[in-house]
Amino acid sequence: MLRAGALLALGGATAPLTGCDLLDRDDDPGPGPDPLTPLLDEALRLAAGHRDAAAAHPALAGLLTPIAEAHGAHAAELARVIGVPLPSAPAAATSAPAADPAAARAALRERERTGRETATSACAAAPAERAALLASIAAARATHVEALK
Repeated sequence: MLRAGALLALGGATAPLTGCDLLDRDDDPGPGPDPLTPLLDEALRLAAGHRDAAAAHPALAGLLTPIAEAHGAHAAELARVIGVPLPSAPAAATSAPAADPAAARAALRERERTGRETATSACAAAPAERAALLASIAAARATHVEALK
């Protein structure tokens, strides 16, 4: 009787009353996704958006290609820090580029502005060993906003 009460106290009322089950319970859900994963995904989408706009508006390729490459470099470094491989296929942009080059630049500028805010927030919340990378990404995105004016 005392043993049954002790087992109930240790295993809870819903746990089976076998010793193996008490030790083999897997209540730990494991670590969640890395907090930098959304920033990595965003860098990939930004790179794709700039590549797609450069393809749609060849006159903008000289401006947009280096920005797309910068986002690609940021994605590669974020993936390295997180410890995940980059996707083998390029990311798809969230929307097709605008038909008008000026509208395409304005849309990219707004996405860069949003991306700058995301990177700035991530930098403020990051541990010291990641803050420099995130600050660099935020600064690059701020520069992209200016370049797209």
